[in-house]
Amino acid sequence: MSGAVISGVTLLSAEAEAGPTNFLIPNGTFFFVLAIFLIVFWVIAKFVVKPVQQVLDERERLIAQTAQDNRQAAEQDVAAESEFKQELAAARSEAGGLRDQARAEGRQVADDLRSDANVVVADKLQQASDALRVEGESLAPSLNTSVESLSLTLANRILGVDAESSKQQSNGEGRG
Repeated sequence: MSGAVISGVTLLSAEAEAGPTNFLIPNGTFFFVLAIFLIVFWVIAKFVVKPVQQVLDERERLIAQTAQDNRQAAEQDVAAESEFKQELAAARSEAGGLRDQARAEGRQVADDLRSDANVVVADKLQQASDALRVEGESLAPSLNTSVESLSLTLANRILGVDAESSKQQSNGEGRG
């Protein structure tokens, strides 16, 4: 231990003998510290800053890619919405056309059915009229014969006399 103290004292005495040093003039210690600083700076730049910078660059690239994807998605959304509105308008107009066409066809069918029904009704009325005329013509002779007897009966009831006997009397007087 006394040897270490002596070497320390020897070192101090050697510096004292060199005389006072100017701190503005670099000595060997400055260059040694500068070399160590440059080595540490290179190591940090090579093994710390470079990987961190790569990660930051990759992150920035991903952010830019995400922003571009968002813009493209927004453009596609606008385009899809526009296309949807166009298709919806086309479908509505087509549906309106189909609805109008169906109404027209329905009216046509109803008119056709109505005219067919009118024809059938007119035919049935004609058949009924013909049947009534034929029946009336067939019943007319029998009704004409029964009208005479019915009128005599009615007259007898109204007048209170026997019209048949008076008819025979008037027929006998006219003959004689």
